[in-house]
Amino acid sequence: MTSSIDPTQRRATRIDLFSFRTVQMRAFHMTWLAFFVCFYAWFAAAPLMPVIAKQFHLTKLQVANINIAAVLVTVAGRLIIGPLCDRYGPRRTYMWLLVLGSLPVFGLAFAQSYASLLFFRLLIGLIGASFVISQYHASVMFAPNVVGTANATVGGWGNAGAGVAQSLMPLLAALAVSLGVEQAYGWRVALFVPGVAMLIMAVLYGRFTQDLPQGNLAAVQKAGLMVAGPKKGGLAAMGLALRNYRVWLLAACYGGCFGIEIFIHNIAATYYIQTYGLSLETAGFAAGSFGLLALFARPLGGIFSDVAARRHGLDGRVWMVFGMMACEGVGLLLFSHAPGAAIAIATMLFFGLFLHMSAGAIYSIMPFVDRAAMGGICGVIGAGGNLGAVVASLLNRQIPSQQECLTILGVAVILLAGCALGVRFSVEKKVSERALYDQALEQRAMA
Repeated sequence: MTSSIDPTQRRATRIDLFSFRTVQMRAFHMTWLAFFVCFYAWFAAAPLMPVIAKQFHLTKLQVANINIAAVLVTVAGRLIIGPLCDRYGPRRTYMWLLVLGSLPVFGLAFAQSYASLLFFRLLIGLIGASFVISQYHASVMFAPNVVGTANATVGGWGNAGAGVAQSLMPLLAALAVSLGVEQAYGWRVALFVPGVAMLIMAVLYGRFTQDLPQGNLAAVQKAGLMVAGPKKGGLAAMGLALRNYRVWLLAACYGGCFGIEIFIHNIAATYYIQTYGLSLETAGFAAGSFGLLALFARPLGGIFSDVAARRHGLDGRVWMVFGMMACEGVGLLLFSHAPGAAIAIATMLFFGLFLHMSAGAIYSIMPFVDRAAMGGICGVIGAGGNLGAVVASLLNRQIPSQQECLTILGVAVILLAGCALGVRFSVEKKVSERALYDQALEQRAMA
């Protein structure tokens, strides 16, 4: 990795998927991989909760509190991490998050009480702020014609870490027991895997990435190559973000898709066991399929958004979010009334498809809201997603029937889809973004 300045470096106008040669593609691959590891660690305990709850004799309320803790602190984490990217750059920010985030993952493996479980799950929630860094890093590396696809692919491949955790963690726990570890310690041994993976990823991220196409942030600023942005650092960027109404509307939309995604990850395995009588391993695979959808569904949302932008500009991106979220809400209603496990899995995959696509489409709009406040905007929208998960978890705690809770959430998603239609851009903004889009296409054709 080098921090030297090369003025000829620009945002990439194409995604060379199998390349690791350019700084943009190295950032692309390392950021989705880091995000994958973080999501894997964030949700590593979720599929093991039936075993953990039995061992610690946890009540339904206590399990709900642990699930809420896992997403609550992420709201604050995402608000903080965006301005840190603006101030210190995504490379250093990601490295520190990976190192510090591994500590509560290891801590959870040594938990001895409900209080310690709750404490470490609360701290683990900070790992969820990794999403903001990933989206920020992709946004500064790719041009307008492909930034939607880049952001969505990074997000989707990273989110798949949660699906892998759902499927793999029960198997790792079972493997540990088969190798002679006591039944009560199998899940503890399994939790060391994501913790170690985070430490390895921190080293790789520092080795193979840089903050911007021109170099690392401090060197670029010293050379005077920075584009327009807040001169007072991260807090100024956050102020710009908080004063932009579009940010709040997109945050509400993100709560209706990513918030539901996090909620489903936390309750899916337990839901399939309690509602349809599936085994822990089968329920883990069923829940894991929901997360693995993100591998292609979230990138698909970004691709559709970029195609819509080519034909209809920024308005096309907005309409894509509305349509995808409406379909997500309908699918969630169908899932909540599924009479059997097979139909439940099928309808889960249906609404999950549009859920992941919606999330990808929302972050395809994010880079165009205000480039001078990229970190702050990314953080606020991301925090909106986690706030949605907290609200869903609180609702689930208050309503005895999970089917009824899922029905209410389905209606809420359809209503939140309307927030997308409130996102408007001025004529001047549309014209300037169209010019940048066309310029990116010309650069791509000349490359």
